[in-house]
Amino acid sequence: MWNIHHTPGIFDSADKRRLATDITDHYERAGLPRFYVVTLFHEARAEDFLVGGEPATRGVRIAVDHIARRNPDEQTRRRTAQWVKRMLQPHLERHADLHWEFHVDETSSELWMINGIVPPPPLSDAERHWAETNAATDY
Repeated sequence: MWNIHHTPGIFDSADKRRLATDITDHYERAGLPRFYVVTLFHEARAEDFLVGGEPATRGVRIAVDHIARRNPDEQTRRRTAQWVKRMLQPHLERHADLHWEFHVDETSSELWMINGIVPPPPLSDAERHWAETNAATDY
């Protein structure tokens, strides 16, 4: 899940769709079902988006929750952070004077269900089936 908080004027409808598609495409290339990726855009007025206690006229703050996979070590975590940065840059650096940042949390998969179903184990035949059909089904 990607929660993207931003001030007005950063993303229009087409920008949101392009960014959400870029994000989803990456996870699909890694073998995950597209529906595992949820992207939520939260627009906040500048007076409601404060950085260092001051209103940010142009800001983006992204919180990513990874559940389906975990980074096993520091090197993999750094690689994930670099991927997020590279993916975001073309969408964000076109805005002058934009303050942007992100973080990635890894949530326990034991606390996760989709449509009341515990997702299949990583890299299992059932997960591959979910990815191929792009649907959560009993397994």
